[in-house]
Amino acid sequence: MRLTLLAVGKSAASWSEAGVREYAKRLKRQGGLSETWVKAEPFRGDVDAVKRAEGERLLKAVRERDLLVALDERGDAPDTPTFAAMLQEAQLSGASGLVFAIGGPYGLSDEVRQRAWRTVRLSSLVLNHDLARVVLVEQLYRSFDLLEGGPYHH
Repeated sequence: MRLTLLAVGKSAASWSEAGVREYAKRLKRQGGLSETWVKAEPFRGDVDAVKRAEGERLLKAVRERDLLVALDERGDAPDTPTFAAMLQEAQLSGASGLVFAIGGPYGLSDEVRQRAWRTVRLSSLVLNHDLARVVLVEQLYRSFDLLEGGPYHH
């Protein structure tokens, strides 16, 4: 199953790029991880307009047979075994890909959340994009290791 991290804006933090690269390299056994970035919408005084425009860009990058996971502060907060079970369910679903969407500074649009197969929050704390990417990719690796019976997840 193809794994994709889909995000608004572009990271400029070398530390997060290094972290994502490290765990993405480890995910090659599971088919690898790709990242797709969509352009951030300039703020012109209307938060909802920004979220709608960014949401349209995000949804254009999701294929019909993909399962979309919206990363949102209003989502479920799974522990690692529950997150791993979600990945296993996605693998068994017959979907062509699993896409994790990270919104812009104002979050995800209602349309993105409605299209999502699951909505997940990575923390009760608000995380910036760079940190969220690293946490997500590390948890993907940890969860796949758990599913395969490997030692990393301990």
